Amino acid sequence: MCGIDMTQRRSNVNLPMKAIGAAVLMFVGGSTSAEDRREPLSFTRDIRPLLSDNCFHCHGPDAGHRQADLRLDVRDEAVAAKAIVPGKAAESSLVERIRATDPDVVMPPPESHKKLDARQQDLIARWIDEGATYQKHWAYEPPVKPQVPAGTNAIDQLVGARLKTLGLKSAAEADRRALSRRLSFDLTGLPPTPQEVDAFVNDPSPDAYARLVERLLASPHYGERMAIGWLDVVRFADTVGYHSDNPRNVWPYRDYVIKSFNDNKPFDRFTIEQIAGDLLPEANQDTRIASCFNRLLLTTEEGGAQPKDYEARMLTDRVRAVGAVWLGQTTGCAGCHDHKFDPITMRDFYSLAAFFADVEERTIGKREDGMVIAPPEDVKKLADLDASLVAAKQKRDSILPQLDAAQKQWEHDVTAYGITLPELKPDSKATDADKKTAELVADALGKELAKQSGGERGEIQKYFRTKASPHLFRAEQDAVTNAERDRTAFYNTLTKCLVTVRRPAPAIVRILPRGNWMDESGEVMKPAFPGYLPAPAIDGREPNRLDLAQWLVSRDHPLTARVVMNRLWKQFFGTGLSRVLDDLGAQGEPPVNPELLDWLACEFMDSKWDLKHMVRTIVSSAAYRQSSVAAAETIAADPMNRELARQTAWRVDAELVRDAALATSGLLVRTIGGPSVKPYQPDGYWENLNFPPRVYPTDTGEKQYRRGLYTWWQRSFLHPSMLAFDAPSREECCAERTRSNIPQQALALLNDPSYVEASRAFAAWIMKDGGKSPEERSAWAWRQVLQRVPRIEEMETVVPLYRQQLAAYQADPAAAAALVKVGFAPAPTGVDSAELAAWTHVARVLFNLHETITRP
Repeated sequence: MCGIDMTQRRSNVNLPMKAIGAAVLMFVGGSTSAEDRREPLSFTRDIRPLLSDNCFHCHGPDAGHRQADLRLDVRDEAVAAKAIVPGKAAESSLVERIRATDPDVVMPPPESHKKLDARQQDLIARWIDEGATYQKHWAYEPPVKPQVPAGTNAIDQLVGARLKTLGLKSAAEADRRALSRRLSFDLTGLPPTPQEVDAFVNDPSPDAYARLVERLLASPHYGERMAIGWLDVVRFADTVGYHSDNPRNVWPYRDYVIKSFNDNKPFDRFTIEQIAGDLLPEANQDTRIASCFNRLLLTTEEGGAQPKDYEARMLTDRVRAVGAVWLGQTTGCAGCHDHKFDPITMRDFYSLAAFFADVEERTIGKREDGMVIAPPEDVKKLADLDASLVAAKQKRDSILPQLDAAQKQWEHDVTAYGITLPELKPDSKATDADKKTAELVADALGKELAKQSGGERGEIQKYFRTKASPHLFRAEQDAVTNAERDRTAFYNTLTKCLVTVRRPAPAIVRILPRGNWMDESGEVMKPAFPGYLPAPAIDGREPNRLDLAQWLVSRDHPLTARVVMNRLWKQFFGTGLSRVLDDLGAQGEPPVNPELLDWLACEFMDSKWDLKHMVRTIVSSAAYRQSSVAAAETIAADPMNRELARQTAWRVDAELVRDAALATSGLLVRTIGGPSVKPYQPDGYWENLNFPPRVYPTDTGEKQYRRGLYTWWQRSFLHPSMLAFDAPSREECCAERTRSNIPQQALALLNDPSYVEASRAFAAWIMKDGGKSPEERSAWAWRQVLQRVPRIEEMETVVPLYRQQLAAYQADPAAAAALVKVGFAPAPTGVDSAELAAWTHVARVLFNLHETITRP
């Protein structure tokens, strides 16, 4: 639906069903034509996915759910039970059961709604006949770096070798305009200008592409582009998520992430600072801001919430986050039972949770302001104000004995001599409130001291100090009030950020049977590393979060480098080498090119975790530079482009859709970093929030035109335009966004005030710099938006559209005036409103084009 494809041209052509069927078969069950070529079957690639999807739920790692005491994930046990007789499929009960026709005998049972088709049954039988060799799950084996010829791009060598075995050929290199747009979107998230594209297209030097890559890698917008995916996977948001979804102070963490990518901070250090920045011997303001990662989870301010419930939620949330961000494992399953498909036990889960038991925070209630983030001079000023406040309180408190003695004498005189309080005298001009207070005090004084309540004693003291003898106390109290006012006023101007603070003694962490937080019968757990992964040797002490962080980025860890490189590959090719980015376990997908993923992981570690080096290596490859337009036979052979015989085009992320419109219109404010901002959104959208302001406080000035990355992230009411383009709520870690194509996207591009205002600003620019005739202006606008000249058929559509809209707005001046008033940016003076409105309409169409919001 979105955007408009004015020529109705698609890179995916209609394919013969026979070709599609053959291509689909290539990828079913994780097999890639080994069956057709009669290569020996691989347990990891061909068999484990079938057993995991159909059998491990009842015959896998979870002892609590295991049926018939049969394990199919462990070879010795499967062989001992005669389920598998190596070399003899006909004698294996597994084969007998999967091929049975009796519903009481067949496996998987009908009620599971799973079924192995004939081809999959034959694969299992053939594998058993070949000897039923098991392999350790690929992701838990250390990556091994394949050897490639010196002086070559390893990516191209490994992709090319794979294509050769499949009989596929690489697509031609994309044209320079497409490469410029691709690189600009991928590395900065912004479209290039026509001048930038022209400079690259006309650069004859052999290193023109390499220099373009380096320029974009050096751009401060590189860090913004790279931060988007990271903020998704760590579930960064400005609000707490649960119940009222209240605000919290976390935006400095986003600035830390952007700066880390721009500075090319080594990924191992980046990891350590986030998990344990507060525990580092050299901990400073930056590393403590990084530790905000531990505070990004969902919390609540609901008064009726149960502390034990939320304590369990918060601990388990952190384990799921580590699983998604670094391990690529669905650890959350083991919060209630041993994982049904992967070797993650409940003991592993709660041992990981125990690493975070030292994080100091309230379980329920408003989050604290956080650490003050300020330059040294402001820190000193705050300290001076604190000292002034302490001094004022000390001086006030020094007269309290004298004041208490005076109050005692006053109470005696009032009661002994029957003195009427001034507010209660007949000629008093006191307010009704003051009279009511005086009545309460007089009634209290009429009682014996022992019978006066604590509240009454407080009212008597307050009355005496403020009404009966203010001269004894006012100067000192005024000094305190003024000091508090000055301190508060300055403190409120300072930036704060939630950070990790270590509690004096860690909380007790127990295994929760079935995940039930009310059941405290489970074993108390201490921090420990998962038993199925290599663990570091730590002698003489209990491991802590710093040990956990260092373990995640140790050379012996088989997962982290693979997980990060798999996500990075998806950013530049549209799909990970292993398709399920947050699950490299049995229910994920074996990588289509395991040698390539291993090479990337090893190169990442060998480069000392240099992310820019890996990005440069990927985008410099011929595989990356391919055209996304391919021959019909190539698409038929590999419809999902898993083998990389071409590039892939896709609609850019939600933030970048708006960024492109603002950048093209000239409205974009390119300042890096700062607090979250609130662009236009519909009235009433926040009315169901339980915290003020329920009326959305739309930002004005430069804040209105910041990049989408900085948009206020309200978890329960995500900005509707961001939501339309599949931005996640970030209630949970999100390793991969959905990429939908729905009518709401076209409607947002046409009607969201941000896009209407951008269209109007762009229209004014078209009229100013685009020439005189509609044809000249249309061609100029096309160049600004798409960095190319329009085709004849496109001009034949847009120019008549302009003339049609001009006539309509000339006939309805009120409609023209209303359109050009949308947004805060002032409309140009001395310009015909009907003409501006007509070009605004043309600009709206250009911003809505499929090509405009597509990374080629």
